[in-house]
Amino acid sequence: MTEQQLPAWADPSVSPAGLDAQGVSRRRLLRRAGLFGAALALGPAAAPAVAGPRQRGLGGEDPRLAYLVGDHHVHSVYSHDAKYTFSQVATAAAEYGVDWLVFNEHANFGHARYGARLEHEEIRRARAAHPRQLIFQGLEWYIPAAEHCTVFAAPGPHEVDLLTRFELAYDGKLLNYTEGAAGAADTARNEAHAVKALRWLAEQRRRGYVDDVLVLANHPLRLGIDSPHEMRAWRDAAPDIMIGMEGAPGAQGAAVPGWRDPVTSIRGEYENRPSAQSWAGYPGDAYVTYGGFDWATATVGGLWDSLLAEGKLFSITSNSDVHRVVFDTWRNGDWPAGQNFDNTGRLPDPVRTDTPQPGSDFWPGQFSRTHVGVTRYGYHAVMAGLRAGRIWVDHGHLLDGLDVRLKRDGDHGRGVTLGGRLRVRKGERMTLSVTVTTASRANPQGILPRPAHVDVIRGAVRGPASDRDAWRAPDTKVVESRDVSGRTGTYTLRIPLTAGDESCYVRLRGSDGNRHGAGYLGASVDPHGPVPHVPGDGDPWADTWFYTNPVFVDVVDGR
Repeated sequence: MTEQQLPAWADPSVSPAGLDAQGVSRRRLLRRAGLFGAALALGPAAAPAVAGPRQRGLGGEDPRLAYLVGDHHVHSVYSHDAKYTFSQVATAAAEYGVDWLVFNEHANFGHARYGARLEHEEIRRARAAHPRQLIFQGLEWYIPAAEHCTVFAAPGPHEVDLLTRFELAYDGKLLNYTEGAAGAADTARNEAHAVKALRWLAEQRRRGYVDDVLVLANHPLRLGIDSPHEMRAWRDAAPDIMIGMEGAPGAQGAAVPGWRDPVTSIRGEYENRPSAQSWAGYPGDAYVTYGGFDWATATVGGLWDSLLAEGKLFSITSNSDVHRVVFDTWRNGDWPAGQNFDNTGRLPDPVRTDTPQPGSDFWPGQFSRTHVGVTRYGYHAVMAGLRAGRIWVDHGHLLDGLDVRLKRDGDHGRGVTLGGRLRVRKGERMTLSVTVTTASRANPQGILPRPAHVDVIRGAVRGPASDRDAWRAPDTKVVESRDVSGRTGTYTLRIPLTAGDESCYVRLRGSDGNRHGAGYLGASVDPHGPVPHVPGDGDPWADTWFYTNPVFVDVVDGR
């Protein structure tokens, strides 16, 4: 792998005349953060987050950050159910402004025996040929007793060996431990094997076999088989490895009007109902998306908040899960005689047609984006930023930039940001500063998006849940909503907060204002939250949202 280079928008040797409007906007944000040029290329890597306070004294401060756009869930011909070449996906991602992406191909024997190493050679060549783009290799793990996860490692001599060893030893599909398989009924064994798998990954990192490895749960409520107690068990088994879940799934084009089944099509392809393996405690409403987001994330006071209410960081992301792009005209290629995925690990190259083919997805960065805060540009810095929880996500390119800081009134400095912890005394006053940069150009659909509101969501931190299957956080609600309709450019909202008797967290959410309703747990909790669309009538570009990770407030006695 050659030396990593800055992306064009962050490279001072690239003239502003060579950038598009969004590139110019990102450069302006970078300059404001004080990380332009050498400061981003040579600055310290973001320090990994650890559970508990980051400092002994009151207050807290995090570094200046640049936010990189990424996608941890993409597929190519090295997945048995996808379509595009590695080059097609990587090229499209670059065109849509993606700085980092993870090829997490589906686990199966063809992938483990052949495909993983074939793709690794393509990734190595791409890293050398395109040093401005960060390309990770990963695996979409079939979790024993549950759904899927992205697993990916830092580049290094053992990255592909780690993935294939993990796949053969711990993948539920290969072991017949997943839904519908012969061994699916042994729930206790399968759940224990998933925990064992995560601990094995943590051990490989601890031993230095790989520099770093991360895991994120994919589309957690699509089938309802990721129970709350399983998610808690994964997180607690390896909190520095299992860092979060998709807040919004891919397949966001699944319900474009007039495209797929008008009776059943739902954004995210959340078109399922409970099965024998689904956790019985989820309501039927949990199986659809709300404003394109998973019910676990979109429900204020719901499952995500119940995890955060324990005072433990659990991050959310958004991604493309690209398999087949909506309105695309490529079809899968034809197999030569005697060849199949099991004996090659790679699909034939796709063939161009003149007819739109079935599909539900967007290209990486075309619609869904995960923004990760870093102090330098590089693989390890992205992974450190993800682990630290410096994450916000948006759909439809709703925002160019977002910076969130929380600090005690009277303190100097920047304060703490997303994923961070602020230490305060009971009754202390704080200010939440939210700096918004609106979109500088039309999105890929030709729409110039504008946020209509920014919501502040606050929840109490009560410590470990006594019921490991709890999915409600009854003390979490929207505490303030700011109307930002008509505001453009860069502006800062300053929101006063006061520390109560107990620790808490705050997180943000906002949308274009096109579709609202009372939240799932009622208007007193969430008066204008995201709502499900009518099946078959879910134009994603007409209902876009952003979400942030939380900032924790630790209320302490004395200094």
